[in-house]
Amino acid sequence: MSTQKLEPLFKLETYQRQPRFQNGFYQQDILSVSQFSKESLDYIFQRADEMKAMSIHWGTCDLLKDYTLACVFYEPSTRTSSSFISAMVRLGGKVIPITEGIQYSSVSKGESLIDSIITLEQYCDVIVLRHSEIGSSATAAKYAKVPIINAGDGAGEHPTQALLDLYTIQSELGHIDGLKVAMIGDLRYGRTVHSLTRLLSQYDVSLRFVSPETLRLPMDLMNDLIDKGIKVRETNKVADVIENADVLYVTRIQKERFTDLAQYEEVKNYFEITPEVMALAKEKMIVMHPLPRVGEIHYKVDRDPRAAYFRQVQNGLYIRMALLAAVLGQA
Repeated sequence: MSTQKLEPLFKLETYQRQPRFQNGFYQQDILSVSQFSKESLDYIFQRADEMKAMSIHWGTCDLLKDYTLACVFYEPSTRTSSSFISAMVRLGGKVIPITEGIQYSSVSKGESLIDSIITLEQYCDVIVLRHSEIGSSATAAKYAKVPIINAGDGAGEHPTQALLDLYTIQSELGHIDGLKVAMIGDLRYGRTVHSLTRLLSQYDVSLRFVSPETLRLPMDLMNDLIDKGIKVRETNKVADVIENADVLYVTRIQKERFTDLAQYEEVKNYFEITPEVMALAKEKMIVMHPLPRVGEIHYKVDRDPRAAYFRQVQNGLYIRMALLAAVLGQA
C-alpha cells in the first residue's frame, strides 16, 4: 500500500528561533539576587525603562510572540502571578497559568515538584515558580532544561521583587548611593526584605531595621552586612527612624510563617504608618510596601504623594517584562 506524501504545513527551513542579544541572561535561571552585579542591574533597569515606554505608547508588542510561559504557583499570589502573566501577554507571548487550584493538579496525587517541572517544560520555554520550601527553585533548576525564575521560595528569596523594589527607589529618588533605608516589620521571615537587603549591600547606603524582638533580621544576613562595611542599626520603634529615612520599606507580619499563632497575636498590630507618623518624615522620601498590607499602613497615607507602593506594583510589570525578554534572548 503506497502512502501519499502530503504537502508540508510548515516551511521549517525558513525560520529558526535565535537570540537577538547575547546579554548574559539568555537561557539563565533567575534564582537569587546574588546573581546580579551593578552592571547587570543597570542592564535590566534600562530594558525596564524601554518596556515602560512601549507599554505607555503601544500597550503590547510581538517581541515574545513565539514563546510560552508556564506560571506555576504552589502558594497564593496576586501581584507576582498577575504581573508575570501580564508581562508575557504584553510582549505577545502565551501563558500556561497554574496559579490557583494547584491542589487539584497531579500534586494532589503525590507528584513531586521535579516531575511537575519536567512535565511542564515539555509545553513551554520558561517557568516562573513559587513554592513554600526554601531552595525549591534551585532544585527545579537542576532538573529543568528551560529557565526557571524564582517567584518566591518560602522564607528564602524573592529576587524579582527585589529588582522591582530597587528599580522603584532609583526611579523615584534618582539615585541609590547615599540613601538611608529603613525596613520595618517581619524581618525574620520576610523574603522581600532579605533579597532587597542583599541588593542594597552593593551600594553606599545606611540601613535601619525596625521590628519586634522575635522578628529581627536573621543574624547571618546581619553579619554579612557588617562584614561588607554597611552602616546598620536595629530598633523596635518607627519613631527612631522616621525623621531621617529616605525610604521607608514596610512589610506585613506574615501569619502564615508562624507555627505558634499566640506569638503572631502578640506582634500582629505592632506598628502602623499613619498620616501623623508621616508628618514627621522628610518632604522628599518614599514609602514602599511589597503588599499585601493588613493594617501596617493606614489607607489615608495612600493620598500622600510620598506613598510609592502602587507605583512600585506597576514597576513590577516592567521589570518582569525585561527579565522574560532577557532570559529568552530577545532583550
